[in-house]
Amino acid sequence: MIQGATSDAGKSALVCGLCRVFLRRGLSVAPFKPQNMALNSAVTPDGGEIGRAQALQAEACALQPHTDMNPVLIKPNSDTGAQIIVHGRARGNLAAGDYQNEKPNLLPDVMASFARLRQRYGAVVVEGAGSPAEINLRKNDIANMGFAEAADVPVIIIADIDRGGVFAHLVGTLMLLSESEQRRVRGFVINKFRGDMALLQPGIEWLESYTGKPVLGVLPYAQDLHLAAEDGFSGHNNRVGGGDVLNVVVPVLPRISNHTDFEPLALRDDVNLQYVRRGEAKPPADLVILPGSKSVRADLQFLRDDGWEAYLRKHLRYGGKLIGICGGFQMLGEQIADPLGIEGEPGASEALGLLPMRTTLAAQKVLGNTAGTVLDGAACEGYEIHAGRTEGDALKRPALRLDGRGEGALSADGAVLGTYLHGLFDHPEACSALLAWAGLAAPKDSDYRDLREAGIDRMADLCEAHLDIDRICGIMASPGYD
Repeated sequence: MIQGATSDAGKSALVCGLCRVFLRRGLSVAPFKPQNMALNSAVTPDGGEIGRAQALQAEACALQPHTDMNPVLIKPNSDTGAQIIVHGRARGNLAAGDYQNEKPNLLPDVMASFARLRQRYGAVVVEGAGSPAEINLRKNDIANMGFAEAADVPVIIIADIDRGGVFAHLVGTLMLLSESEQRRVRGFVINKFRGDMALLQPGIEWLESYTGKPVLGVLPYAQDLHLAAEDGFSGHNNRVGGGDVLNVVVPVLPRISNHTDFEPLALRDDVNLQYVRRGEAKPPADLVILPGSKSVRADLQFLRDDGWEAYLRKHLRYGGKLIGICGGFQMLGEQIADPLGIEGEPGASEALGLLPMRTTLAAQKVLGNTAGTVLDGAACEGYEIHAGRTEGDALKRPALRLDGRGEGALSADGAVLGTYLHGLFDHPEACSALLAWAGLAAPKDSDYRDLREAGIDRMADLCEAHLDIDRICGIMASPGYD
């Protein structure tokens, strides 16, 4: 099990790299994360919902993702509440305090998934969540040491030296664990080091002497390493090369979800992708994309309060193009109704009125992987994951054909496109067609799927070059306790 001294220490990337390393060595290997809190989710072939990081890790194992790889997924819909998804299916919404009391009831679900993976695969690489030293969350823990103790698995702790204070992070984390949990920690990995290793070596020697735990390797800071984000949204604007570029603007919603939709654009040198946060100036754009949202009505109100409605109308008046994806698609219509209180207080909100359609949120989610064509026949693929049911005249002009049915909408003037399909830009044909539609004269060839696979291989290469893989294999084959 890989646990982190902090959030975003590199757990997901390390699990991904190790999974690919073990696959190269001929092991049948699978990823596992007992509890994930993320608004980036994926749809499995069996029709369930899991964290996107586990879907990427499954790809590193040459496997199709499965709901057993992430049995508990928490999707926050406010600062104090979240939707709880178990074995891929929503069980309802809980306040943060209520969820803490619910965790013991979820442990059997977690252990059942883990047992099935262990029966099926020769190796399972487990990812923790956040930090095991969050003592306020230790009671009834199922995400870190609580799971490790229940499953009797050895633990490696990773820490990010780029944050500063790496030795304090590792020693402090270890000291806040119980005696049995400390014994379960079999070593450390230091992540994102840049500089002279000779200057780091005295610190490593001290750490090993002080804790009695080995440092199993030091991973370098890897420029331009592409691995899809688990949840943390950096929102870095990309740098573009010379020549013609398309200016793309995405508003950063408070509950933005599945922002991995835009990673194929961020990696292109013919697209200038700009994320705009609350209160920031809104730059001129060729294309504006409204992203998915876990709280559509609340995020719609945010757009209004932040001046986006007037900006969008001016943008369209001057010939710009607009895409809405999932929640952003719903915002393009005339009304969004939530009579059951799926995402907050029951009620309805007037939407932007750019497409003649209305959306009602329903208790049962639509979940599925699908493929088809977009615009004038460009191949596309992706997944749907939404509670909304949309109807109206806008749907008579579908923007896509998916599995033989019309999907989404394209405005009569061809300037506004809406769809429930996540992964809209992943397929090279779809990406090129959409960028050309938005005004890019000659989109360059680029296949995001190849870039994603290359990122997995590069992470595995780094693990093989800088970690003691043989020792890690020995730890994996040993009992949980040292």
